[in-house]
Amino acid sequence: MQRKYLRAGEFGAAGRLSPKALRRYAELGLLPPAHVDPVNGYRYYSPDQLPRARLIARLRRLGLSLARIGQLADLTPEARALELRGWLHAQRGLLDERAAVLEAMRSDGGVTVLVDAVGLRDVPATKVLCRSRHVDTGGLDDLIHTAGDDIRAHLRNSGRPDSAPLLVHFHDLVTPDSAGLVEVAVPYGGSVEPVDDLYARLLPAHTEAYLPVPAGYHDFPLVLRAYDAVEAWTDARPDVTCVGHPYEIHPGTDAPFDVAYPVST
Repeated sequence: MQRKYLRAGEFGAAGRLSPKALRRYAELGLLPPAHVDPVNGYRYYSPDQLPRARLIARLRRLGLSLARIGQLADLTPEARALELRGWLHAQRGLLDERAAVLEAMRSDGGVTVLVDAVGLRDVPATKVLCRSRHVDTGGLDDLIHTAGDDIRAHLRNSGRPDSAPLLVHFHDLVTPDSAGLVEVAVPYGGSVEPVDDLYARLLPAHTEAYLPVPAGYHDFPLVLRAYDAVEAWTDARPDVTCVGHPYEIHPGTDAPFDVAYPVST
C-alpha cells in the first residue's frame, strides 16, 4: 500500500534532490510540499510528486534557469521535448560561436599588422542624439540599424542635418550569450527636442586612438582582433592610456567603420 506522505529527507533522496535544493524549490513554488505540519513546520511530499522532482533534477543538470524549468515542467511530454530540441539547437549555435571566439583569440591572427594602422586624433565636444539598449551579439545589428534610422529621421524632422557618422558605444561587454549596454548615437548641431526613448547628451572633447577596420575583420568574432590591436597599441605606449569604453564610428576613415578608444596622452 502506497504511503500518503514522504518526509522531506526521504522524498529528496528518492527524487535526487538535495535538502537545500528541495527547500529552494518549495520557496519558489516549483515543487511545493503536499503538506506542512502546522505545529512543527515539517514538510511532507506525496509519492505522486516524485516524477516531477526527478524531471526538475534532470533539467537542472542541463544548466537551465529555475524559471525556465518551471515552464518546461508544466508542459506535456511532447511539448517539452519540442522545446528542448529548440533549446539544444540554440546551445549548439552558441557553442559554435564560442569556438569561433576562441579561435580568434588563439594566435596573433594579424593583430600585429593591424597595430601599424592605429592612429591618434582629437575629437571636439559634440552633442549627440542617442538610444540605448541591452543586447547580445544576436541583437546588435538590429539595434544599430533601427536606432540609426530612427535618430536620423528625428533629426530630419527637426530640421537638423542627419549625415554625421553613426557612433556605437559599448558600455559593457557584448557576447553571444551575454547582453551588454550599447548606445547608438548621431552627432548634431543646433537644438533638437528628444522624443520617446531618444535622448541627447554632450560628448566631451577628447583624444581617441582609432583603427580603420580593414576588410576581413568586419564581422564577429574577427572584429575582436581590431579591438585587440588598438588595445595593444595603447598598452605599448607609456604616454597613452585608455580612459573609457570603446566605440565604433560608421562610416570610418577609408573603411566601413573605425574602432576607437578615448585616451589620455
